[in-house]
Amino acid sequence: MQDFSPSFPEIREAVRKLCARFPGEYWRALDRERAYPTAFVQALTEAGFLSVLIPEEYGGSSLGLGAATAVLEEVHRSGCNGGASHAQMYTMGVILRHGSPAQKEAYLPRIASGDLRLQAFGVTEPGAGTDTTRISTFARREGDSFVVSGQKIWISRAEHSDLMVLLCRTTAREDAAKPTDGMSVLLVDMRTAVGNGLTIRPIRTMLNHATTELFFDNLAVPVANLIGEEGKGFRYILDGMNAERILIAAECIGDGKFFIDRASAYAKDRHVFGRAIGENQGVQFPIARNHVQLSAAELMVERAAALFDAGHPCGSEANMAKMLASEASWAAADTCLQTHGGFGFAEEFDIERKFRETRLYQVAPISTNLILSHVATHVLGMPKSF
Repeated sequence: MQDFSPSFPEIREAVRKLCARFPGEYWRALDRERAYPTAFVQALTEAGFLSVLIPEEYGGSSLGLGAATAVLEEVHRSGCNGGASHAQMYTMGVILRHGSPAQKEAYLPRIASGDLRLQAFGVTEPGAGTDTTRISTFARREGDSFVVSGQKIWISRAEHSDLMVLLCRTTAREDAAKPTDGMSVLLVDMRTAVGNGLTIRPIRTMLNHATTELFFDNLAVPVANLIGEEGKGFRYILDGMNAERILIAAECIGDGKFFIDRASAYAKDRHVFGRAIGENQGVQFPIARNHVQLSAAELMVERAAALFDAGHPCGSEANMAKMLASEASWAAADTCLQTHGGFGFAEEFDIERKFRETRLYQVAPISTNLILSHVATHVLGMPKSF
């Protein structure tokens, strides 16, 4: 698949070289055991790729979201999976943008160096889903601590993270002036929390994503771990959500290129009835269409990242980029599997693994229907349906 003047070529080349050390057999072994790619995450950390958004004064690279999208796109195009580590990029933004000077000094340098992992983002709850204003996990103030009780679900990497950014209510929804008021952000030290009020229960899914359910039973969190102002947490996490959607859109672009690369190569090499199957328009046209769709989605991802880096509002663009990229990657996945026929289902080709992995992004971190609702109401001015 041809790329025209890709951004950050040096970063991309370095990421490809790193990923070459973790070929398909590495990921297949992890997938069978549902194991966490510790060595891969460590390699990304040591190379500085997970700290590109952290300012130089805290040990990072001071690069923008555009550089981060280049990293994750190449990770996924190489057949690897950034899902085990991508939260390290965007979750720290809550501390960077809204944390106190003491919190930044205490955590950001150690996150940049890899001494601390900040991989967990505790927002979603069973009774709220994507309606974040209805979360019920509550933190009551008792002296120098907040005491947290409640439940979270679909919290990935909780078992492999030292810290978690946790969104909870400090004022009940019915007592808040607006539904988005009364939520606060706490930084939870997972190393001391587990067994002292926090229970982590893994959820086995169709892909190796290390996702979990969390139970809070009077977990004490120091008041010093409150990020920003009490009750203002909802707006703090929006920046993180926009960055998350843009970065995941970049992963989908990488996935799409992986599938198109594999499908094109196989269509040229596979011979049936005395000729390459890629000579058949019924094979080549779907792959070509996938390339067109992915190229258009890639431009939307670049636009959303540029707006984010410039400090401009980008919620709609982030949502649209995630939707277009995830749909393009899923279409390319389906075409690639169909092109490979029976071989596409064989583990050794890595198609079926990546097929399962990219399907996630039709649902997470926000479903396509919620994106369409956002565009309808916030961009087109139509009345809300809920």
